[in-house]
Amino acid sequence: MQRNYNHTTIVTIEKVIDETPTVRTLVFSDDVMPSVLPGQFAMVWIPGINELPMSVMISDESGKAAFTVRKHGVASTGLFNVKVGQQIGIRGPYGNSFDLKEGKLLLVGGGTGLVPMMRLLTHVKHTDDVTVLIGAKSKNEVFFEELANRLLTNNTHKVIVSTDDGSYGEKGFVTDLVEKHLNQTKYDAVYVCGPEIMMYKTVQSAHSRGVFVQASLERMMKCGVGICGSCCMGEDLVCKDGTVFDGEHLSQNKEFGNYHRNKAGILENY
Repeated sequence: MQRNYNHTTIVTIEKVIDETPTVRTLVFSDDVMPSVLPGQFAMVWIPGINELPMSVMISDESGKAAFTVRKHGVASTGLFNVKVGQQIGIRGPYGNSFDLKEGKLLLVGGGTGLVPMMRLLTHVKHTDDVTVLIGAKSKNEVFFEELANRLLTNNTHKVIVSTDDGSYGEKGFVTDLVEKHLNQTKYDAVYVCGPEIMMYKTVQSAHSRGVFVQASLERMMKCGVGICGSCCMGEDLVCKDGTVFDGEHLSQNKEFGNYHRNKAGILENY
């Protein structure tokens, strides 16, 4: 029987990887999630707690996928605390995906926004020259640096880390690195995912220079299928119209980078 993506499928967590003190990757077997496109997401149900949208992480093992979660709120902390052998529910995949360009590519990821960037790296061509910029608050919150280098073994590439406190890599915000690289190099495409202010600055930097840029947005989501409207950003529903939007579109959206909606749907300043 063909799987109905809107029905919850129960999967069992087979492995838990501690990426940092606050970030874990939970690995599971599934028929659908290993082959989702970069930018797509799943709705993840943590029994007894809540459901939340998650980008789907790649796995080294065939037939397996993962979720990389940072403990923060009630739902994300609930998922963070799921142990091997416990079950969660998944539905999807939902949303669109990045438009794949070729040539000199700049990928920018902050925190768990690195997840769709890692999946995007599995789609680059060996002829692409790829630079990955990783932003973190401090050294002990850096993850996926080794993985990014491994995925790009056959490419001309750089993986550069910046930390806010300068405890590892270059000191400062990753958006400072974005500005520096866009000043020095003509890129064919820029892709970004992470905190919205970081994405806003990256999109502005690239778009103002006429460089193709796309961002995968993260907003409050309840249904994931365009019904509840909790993820609306102006006229856009992030879950259904995105999560990936290009720079031209985002430059005309007055909410992007300026406002977000709380659980009640009320606009608040960033």
